[in-house]
Amino acid sequence: MSIHSTAVVHPKTDIAKDVVIGPYTVIGEDVILASEVKIGSHCVIEGRTSIGKGCEVFTGAVIGSIPQDKKFKKDEKTYLEIGEYNIIREYVTMNPGTGDGGKTKIGDHNLFMAYSHVAHDCVVGDHCTLANVGTLAGHVTLEDYVVIGGLTAIHQFVRLGRFSIVGGCSKVVQDIPPFSTCDGHPARVYGLNLVGLKRSGFKPDTVRLLKQAFKILFFSQLTKTKAVEEIKSQISSTPEIEHLLHFVQTSQRGLCS
Repeated sequence: MSIHSTAVVHPKTDIAKDVVIGPYTVIGEDVILASEVKIGSHCVIEGRTSIGKGCEVFTGAVIGSIPQDKKFKKDEKTYLEIGEYNIIREYVTMNPGTGDGGKTKIGDHNLFMAYSHVAHDCVVGDHCTLANVGTLAGHVTLEDYVVIGGLTAIHQFVRLGRFSIVGGCSKVVQDIPPFSTCDGHPARVYGLNLVGLKRSGFKPDTVRLLKQAFKILFFSQLTKTKAVEEIKSQISSTPEIEHLLHFVQTSQRGLCS
């Protein structure tokens, strides 16, 4: 264990033997730091926060402070659970959930660039990227492999489907479909995330079927209900098509379109 002499670490903190903690960092009583975690200088990690194996937290990050939520009560027991091998860059902020037992949950292998924010009760999957000043409001859900551009704000309760990408400076107030490229103020669908799908090894036949489904969903002038029926009748079923349709049919806020 390597803890800088100027760091303030509560004696009851649960810290693995090989954790590194930088100068002037403060670690609270209920924090859990797993093996290979590295904490930079001038960070604050508090609350019921657990940080998984191999995560790296850079200068000035504030992790686990109480939610920025007027409903939050000081005696609530809430949690922030961070998975493994996440990179949390300078001055990132992450809050726990709201309401007794409330939890903000972050998966594995994510990149949170400088000044990005994860609010209370968010759920972030694996392999996601939030560029600088990307902002998630409360109860936002990111599926796996989501990319959010810099200075983009995501409204409360919005879902972002897997392998979607949102351009910088966008305003997202409705659900972002899986596999899509979205941009704008407010954001709208421009088509498939072709570059992301190619880089992730999607087969050409899968991309072709998704293109057909997107054409029906977003560029045919059909209602979403009619579009879903058309896709089911015209396009071969694959796991990706089924995931897209399930996402569309379970949307509560409506889709960016």
